Amino acid sequence: MTSPPSALTAHGNPALVLDTNTVLALWHFADPSLAPLAQLIESGRARLYARADALDELRSVLAYRQFAIPADRQIALHTAYSARCVLAPIPPESTPLPTCRDPDDQKFLEIARDVEADWLLTRDKLLLKLARHRLIRSAFAIVTPDAFSKALKPRD
Repeated sequence: MTSPPSALTAHGNPALVLDTNTVLALWHFADPSLAPLAQLIESGRARLYARADALDELRSVLAYRQFAIPADRQIALHTAYSARCVLAPIPPESTPLPTCRDPDDQKFLEIARDVEADWLLTRDKLLLKLARHRLIRSAFAIVTPDAFSKALKPRD
């Protein structure tokens, strides 16, 4: 079973999978509550994993009109994030997973399973609900980026 984020220092360099909204929160919106997580990633002390379909989703979301991100900034964000990630292969057969009610989010569960990630960071309620599933609990933890980031802060 995966240790909680508070056990981070004993775990070394955590293997992380970030869903698309977490990537946006970190690098487009620069959410200040995620600064400890951003610092962990920037320092190279975390390993990020993605898959081609997750990077394609990021490219599409960056182009959403409501974000009004200029094309050159979209390319820069996508390129910078892609460069930080190790690409996960799609294995022919794998350990079964519960099915997420949002089929677009299933890939994040699969990536976490396939790379033996420590944590999947998401604010998505449907993914967070699966954190308690026995097939997930025994493989990796699903937590919010906020909870993970808070656990990284030094205690006073």
